[in-house]
Amino acid sequence: MTSIVRTLASALAIAIFAAPAGIAPALADDTFPATLAGHAVLPAATFVAPPADAPADLAISGKYTAPDARRVDAVGSVPGSSFLSSKDAPRLTGMATPFDGQPVQGFSGIKPAGDGSYWVIQDNGFGAKANSPDAMLIVHRLRPDWDAGSVTIEETIFLSDPDKVLPYRIATESSDSRYLTGADLDVESIQPVGDSFFVGDEFGPFLVEFGRDGRAKAFHETMVDGVAVRSPDHPALTTPAVPGGKLAFTVRRSRGFEGIAASPDGRFLYPLLEGPLWVEAAGAWETVDGKEVLRVLEFDVEKAAWTGRSWTYPLDVAGNNIGDFNMIDEKTALVIERDNNEGIAARACAEGDKGPDCFVAPAAFKRVFKIELTDDGKARKIGSIDLLKIADPEGKARQGGSEGSFDFPFVTIEDVAVVDERHIIVGNDNNLPFSAGREPQKQDDNELILLAVPELLSAK
Repeated sequence: MTSIVRTLASALAIAIFAAPAGIAPALADDTFPATLAGHAVLPAATFVAPPADAPADLAISGKYTAPDARRVDAVGSVPGSSFLSSKDAPRLTGMATPFDGQPVQGFSGIKPAGDGSYWVIQDNGFGAKANSPDAMLIVHRLRPDWDAGSVTIEETIFLSDPDKVLPYRIATESSDSRYLTGADLDVESIQPVGDSFFVGDEFGPFLVEFGRDGRAKAFHETMVDGVAVRSPDHPALTTPAVPGGKLAFTVRRSRGFEGIAASPDGRFLYPLLEGPLWVEAAGAWETVDGKEVLRVLEFDVEKAAWTGRSWTYPLDVAGNNIGDFNMIDEKTALVIERDNNEGIAARACAEGDKGPDCFVAPAAFKRVFKIELTDDGKARKIGSIDLLKIADPEGKARQGGSEGSFDFPFVTIEDVAVVDERHIIVGNDNNLPFSAGREPQKQDDNELILLAVPELLSAK
């Protein structure tokens, strides 16, 4: 989930990096067509009960989401609003915390399970450490029914740490079950390998291995160029007593591992940071050839260690983020790159209007890139599809789009994987209850779309 803590940062990104109306960002690659082949929706108001051995505190989630962060126990008493709406005219989403049970929301990574179903991981809950200690960390196996337009939850796995693998205090420390919550990890990516799930976290950032039963098995600090990488949420960091001084972190809050790809044989993992690294000598975020870059790291599963090898992924627009990352073969991969905006341009606010019935900064850049990890340590962009310009000649859309076209205008599009030689699957993180990208005042659902993109997948 896009961190609620970074609302101001997102607002600044909108002001600085959003393309002016009618002007598309310059792209250095070929744009290929995409056709909607299927659309399945899981309603936002979908919940699961916590396990019987979970602490009683986890029966009600979202108790700390009030603006002043105080605990609120009354279910449904704190209205949700889009974190990208104006403070002067907040766009209410129609859903309110706390929730009775655990919400099924925030899909931030997707991987095929091999039988037509898909593994997805939920993120940390409500966007920040402070407001998510009662949001459980969950992996689901979903099955989209493209004909019916629905999604079935076939399996739910709650992540836990009964063996005390994580080397710091967790929110349920005193319980026997030691279920993990959004105060412990911000899980944003997942890769099944063998009998394990490898999960990418943004608080450290960390790489954590879990068994298929959800129990933590191994924990890895992140190393880049031989140096530990830390975000402001790393457990070892504290707020300075006085202002000024050298930064103690090298990656921004909520810019850790947003995607994890794997080599076809499962030997190597390729975690991808969502934001650039801070280069102290330059006093700036890392760039290559004048572009902000993100690091793709390499982790050896067999040796359980970072190899020291990495690649730089160039952002088309400074301040963009990536949403997910999966390999196609041993050299090429798919990456979602997106801006921090939501909503369609046709519903943009008029000059001077701040809503709430319109989008102050509608989506301008939502793309899936095909890249090649080259031998010179760079990720070469081969081509992309535009998720705001999807053809829908057969009327497959369940919601959104019109007159043979379809769009995916969500702020956080965080799921992409190859289905076959012609199709990919793409999904959104709906940031429950804080995102409204389809309609200005309606909470987004969890949507999965099947896209026919043969030209993109075959591009060299």
